Amino acid sequence: MSGWRHVVRLSDVSRGAVNVDLAPDDTTRAEIARDLGIESLPLFRGRLTVRPWLDGAEIVGRFEARVEQICGISLDPFETDLSGDIDVKVVPAGSPNAPVESPGSEVEFDLEAPEPPDMLASDDIDLAAYLTEHLALEIDPFPRKPGVTFEYEPEVKEESPFAVLRNLKDKDA
Repeated sequence: MSGWRHVVRLSDVSRGAVNVDLAPDDTTRAEIARDLGIESLPLFRGRLTVRPWLDGAEIVGRFEARVEQICGISLDPFETDLSGDIDVKVVPAGSPNAPVESPGSEVEFDLEAPEPPDMLASDDIDLAAYLTEHLALEIDPFPRKPGVTFEYEPEVKEESPFAVLRNLKDKDA
């Protein structure tokens, strides 16, 4: 993964909200593009607010990006504008607000329930990692250039009725 990091400490957030504008440089965007398996990343920026939430933090904001991919049908490069919202909650390790998972128990998914908070490994919150993760979720894994359609017509073999009978006779022999 790229070495792009922008860290906010959980202890700094406990004193009040922190607003951050993030925009990696050209070299870093090229590394991120390579890591995400896209041709290039001409634009990538985000505006995040990190504010206290229970014993952790809430990260909210928005990102916008322009990604260049290769069309899976025509093999032509093309660019797509992407944007998305970020709304993530994080808690420190050992938090009573962390999701509880029992070993060997089944995990139940409720699509209507709010996303459980992420558990931090340390006091650091890497905002660049959350921004990149949300971009990765928006990238189409099967890119198709606008206007390109897939048209497939199988080869049609015209066989006479006698050829079909000959094939049946050959099978019996």
